[in-house]
Amino acid sequence: MSSPTTGAGQPARSYPPRPAAVYFYATCLVDLFVPEAGMDAITLLEREGIRVIFPDNQTCCGQPAFTSGFPAEAREVAASQLDLFAEDYPIVVPSGSCAGMIRWHWEKIFADDPVRAARAAAIAERTFEFAEFLVHVLDFRPRDAGAPTTVALHTSCSARREMGTLLVGRELLARLGNVKLAIHDHESECCGFGGSFSLKHPDISTAMVSDKVASLKATGASQVVTADCGCMLNITKRAAKEDQDAGRAAPSLPGEHLATFLLRRTGGQASGEQR
Repeated sequence: MSSPTTGAGQPARSYPPRPAAVYFYATCLVDLFVPEAGMDAITLLEREGIRVIFPDNQTCCGQPAFTSGFPAEAREVAASQLDLFAEDYPIVVPSGSCAGMIRWHWEKIFADDPVRAARAAAIAERTFEFAEFLVHVLDFRPRDAGAPTTVALHTSCSARREMGTLLVGRELLARLGNVKLAIHDHESECCGFGGSFSLKHPDISTAMVSDKVASLKATGASQVVTADCGCMLNITKRAAKEDQDAGRAAPSLPGEHLATFLLRRTGGQASGEQR
């Protein structure tokens, strides 16, 4: 199965037939801050009859160091991940930016090491962002069991450009019969997270995320959905701070990972709701 495009500036890629098993690379942000997103993504994959393998020694993909200008440190982190995927199974990543790091940049940082570069290239070819995998490999077409609702979709900058997540995210939402997608006028703009950018330039980051929150709220959407947890935390926590300052008890802009949203819409119980 193949797709005509993977996003702006990136060549089309071929997709494998439905596999019996996949590796799940959770990302450090999901592991540490939003584990329910990873658990819900795994539940969806298992519900589709896929055996999910979670390598216990996985840590970071090296993206924070790489994008901060520390290629040697990124190389060291990435090198520790190369032995995680011994079998020839697809690797599913619930973050477009981390998937993009593996897919497009691992081979680059090992350019002077032919053996590791070849291994990184082989891993890159079977690395898929979560929504991309659902659409192009599993042809995921769920029955929408939820009430009619309107949502806004956010995709991170690198995920949008490197992995085409805007397109697959829209496609998944379009397959839910009771979900309407609201398009916001700052859709292509950065939310201000940018990994370490938000720490190094907090005032600029706050201005950017405030614009993003205002744009999302202006759509009248009931919530924001995204496949990138860093952006999700930045947007929803900024909205929560604005709610606190305004004395609002209920969140004015709730948000959740796309996996959690899809699981709830299709009759499943999100891990954060389980008792």
